[in-house]
Amino acid sequence: MSRIGKLPINIPNNVDVNYSESTIKVKGKFGELETKIPDAIEIIHEDNSLKVSLKTDGRDLRSLHGLYRTLINNMIIGVSEQFQLTLILKGVGYRAAVQKNEIVLSLGYSHPVKIEIPKDISVEVLQNTTINLKSCNKELLGLFASNIRAWRRPEPYKGKGILYKDEQIIRKVGKSGK
Repeated sequence: MSRIGKLPINIPNNVDVNYSESTIKVKGKFGELETKIPDAIEIIHEDNSLKVSLKTDGRDLRSLHGLYRTLINNMIIGVSEQFQLTLILKGVGYRAAVQKNEIVLSLGYSHPVKIEIPKDISVEVLQNTTINLKSCNKELLGLFASNIRAWRRPEPYKGKGILYKDEQIIRKVGKSGK
């Protein structure tokens, strides 16, 4: 049995959890999330907590036990607190701006890069070089941040690119003189 899967999930007072045999819906202050659950996984509601357990045992099912416990926990945290990611643009002339439902990035290309913002994510640009992303869906937030980051990955020689907030870039020396 999974160590993570055995842990109970605490439900805050402002979160409403509804589940049937195949889906679970979580509704809170910041939104509503829904996910499908395999038939072999059972959810037990006790007081202000949920327990995830397996109906049958098998190697493949044991691997899903901890996964679905973590997914449900992330849903509950997301709708009650929201997840936040911060991206930093490092480089001469690198800028970001929000226009309507797009984020416009100047990253040293001959044209501005326009990326459409998904409806579940809120974007805030501070000082032209810091981008704050917030969402209740952790998976969607990480995917959107990686799509932005893919336009200019941090490079090891000058340390330029789009970095996560506390990311450390290990620098390389480069060419040496003869």
